[in-house]
Amino acid sequence: MNRFKNFSTKLMEILDPKDIEIDSLMKNHTSFKIGGPVDILVNPESFEEVVEVVKLCKKDSVPCYIIGNGTNLLVKDGGIRGVVVKLSKLDKIKLQGTKIIAESGALLKDVSDFALENSLTGFEFACGIPGSIGGAVTMNAGAYNGEISYVIESAKIIDGDGNIKVLSKEDLELGYRISSILKYGYTVLEVTFNLEKGEYSKIKERIDDLSARRTEKQPLEYASAGSTFKRPEGYFAAKLIEDSGLKGVSIGDAQVSEKHSGFIINKGNATAQDILDLIKIVQTKVNEKFGVELSTEVRIIGEDI
Repeated sequence: MNRFKNFSTKLMEILDPKDIEIDSLMKNHTSFKIGGPVDILVNPESFEEVVEVVKLCKKDSVPCYIIGNGTNLLVKDGGIRGVVVKLSKLDKIKLQGTKIIAESGALLKDVSDFALENSLTGFEFACGIPGSIGGAVTMNAGAYNGEISYVIESAKIIDGDGNIKVLSKEDLELGYRISSILKYGYTVLEVTFNLEKGEYSKIKERIDDLSARRTEKQPLEYASAGSTFKRPEGYFAAKLIEDSGLKGVSIGDAQVSEKHSGFIINKGNATAQDILDLIKIVQTKVNEKFGVELSTEVRIIGEDI
C-alpha cells in the first residue's frame, strides 16, 4: 500500500502535476531495467523546485532519494517507500571561455560532445561513461586514465538542510569512487569544469578510439549498471572474478558477463534478488580463492518483496 500517496497533493504546490508520478516502476528509470514501484517519483525542472521538494520531504519526515540517470543503481524488487527525485530534466550545458557549466542531469556523453564541438580537451575520458554529471561527481567517475577530479573546478550543491552552496575542488574531497557529496549526502545541482583549448581532429580521434575500445570490451548490448564492483587495492576485480571461474555464471537472467566479468548484466528479465544473489556468490568465491573482499560500486536501495 502506498502510504505516501496523499503527500503528492503537497508536491503539486511546488511542481507541475505532469512532473509527479505515483507508483512508477523503477525499472523504467534505471539502466539495469530492474526495480519495483516507488511511491512518488518527481521530475523537477529547476534548482528551486529541487530545493523545495527536499525541504518539504524533510519537514514531513518523508524519505527522499535523489537519482540522476539511474546508471549506477540497483533498486530492489519491493521498490522504494517515499519520494524519488529524478534530476534528468536539469540537463542544460553552457560555455564560459574554456569552462563548461553543466547541470547535474546532463549526460556525460553530451558534455563530452559539447566539449568536442568547442574544441576543448580534457573530457574525452568520459565519452562512454553512461551516467549523468551529478552521479559522476558524487562517485568521482573515471575511465581510461581520466577522472572527474582532473577537470572539475567547483560544484553547486544542496546540503541536508536544503541550503545551496558552492564547493571548491578541495571541498569536494574527491578520491577513488568517493567524495564529500557521498560522505555528507549532498545533492549536486550544477558543475563547472575547467578544460583546455585543443585541436578538434585530435579530440575526435581520442573519443572515437575510446568509444571503439569500450564497445569491443564491454557488454553494452545488455542492461547493466556498469562495473559492479570497485577495484580492490592492488588488483583488478574483473581478473579476480574470471580467475575464480565465474565468467558466464548465471542466476535466472542475471549473469556475470562473458565479455567483461566485471559486469553483472540483466539478460532480459532478471530480478534485483537474482542480481544480489549473484553478487554474493562472486564475493564469496573471490574471497575464498584470493582472500580479497569485493565491494560493490553499484548503489543498492529499496526494499525486498
